[in-house]
Amino acid sequence: MARGALLLAGAAGLVLLGARPPLTETERNRAAITDFARLFYAEKQVRTAFERHVARDYIQHNPGIADGRDAAIAALEPKFSSPSARFAVKRILVDGEYAMIHLHARPDEQSRGGAVADIYRLRGGKVVEHWDVLQPIPAESANPHPMF
Repeated sequence: MARGALLLAGAAGLVLLGARPPLTETERNRAAITDFARLFYAEKQVRTAFERHVARDYIQHNPGIADGRDAAIAALEPKFSSPSARFAVKRILVDGEYAMIHLHARPDEQSRGGAVADIYRLRGGKVVEHWDVLQPIPAESANPHPMF
């Protein structure tokens, strides 16, 4: 019985009060991808983020990076752990096995940078596949709407 739960017997049978239902796939994956984002973008701990949350044999759809966790660490660690780089996560969306992190990425404070949508597929709480979409932030826009 769950700690703090109360078991009651009645006409409807046994009822467990105060017990939490198990987390859904979306809730589990939201927790995993949120921690990954914290480590990777905010704390710039690329290796820790990947070793904790990414499967060894993960599939990479970015044509500039080879498949596998170790290849991703080798390619991303220099860029993403740079003291001058800035990453502002704007939103994290999770639905079942898919997660998306929408962020503003800049190589340094002077750069306008770009809007990035990192899309992940998770299995068993680990990132197993990645796609990304990048859009440079222009100096001028045809409309008054912000990119974030």
